[in-house]
Amino acid sequence: MPDRPRSPSPVESAPVYSPLARRLHWWTVAFVMVLVPLGLMMHRRGNELNIWDATTNNMYSLHKLLGFILLWLVVVRLVYRFTNGAPPDEPTLEWWQKAASHLTHWGMYALLLVIPILGWVGISMFGATNVFGLFNLPSIAAQNQETAKLVFLFHKLAAILLILAIVAHIGAAIFHHFIRKDGVLRRMLPSVGRRE
Repeated sequence: MPDRPRSPSPVESAPVYSPLARRLHWWTVAFVMVLVPLGLMMHRRGNELNIWDATTNNMYSLHKLLGFILLWLVVVRLVYRFTNGAPPDEPTLEWWQKAASHLTHWGMYALLLVIPILGWVGISMFGATNVFGLFNLPSIAAQNQETAKLVFLFHKLAAILLILAIVAHIGAAIFHHFIRKDGVLRRMLPSVGRRE
């Protein structure tokens, strides 16, 4: 006699984000995972070691280009979020966990907009909008190199805040997956199939 099909557990059948929402999330993760170490390396190479060669210039160009693309990726992600919504909160969460989750998510969205915008303003003010010697990004501020340095400082501080928020976000996801064993992490995994 054939085995009866196993009924999905409540965690497996809980609503998850749509395939497009999940793709946009993981594309954002990929961009950030490149941009953060690239930003640290290029800053150290140029500003601390004072090595301004083709490699350093290419690192800055790549950082500018990827940051510019990330900005519009996040805009698309927010438009999609506002027009399509999100699955309901994981039912196992306490009220304070839901509040912390929403605060962290919207804080990261804000930082993912603010950081590339500050970078864009900074390179505009510094007069460094050229990318790989091939084209210039649109300039959105008048040149003022002294003010640009302050803008870059805020760009760096905002990036540090984003890193801290990401660490908290990842820590919470791991905690829920391995300790609480609920569906929080599963909602955004690339391979799950069901949506609300």
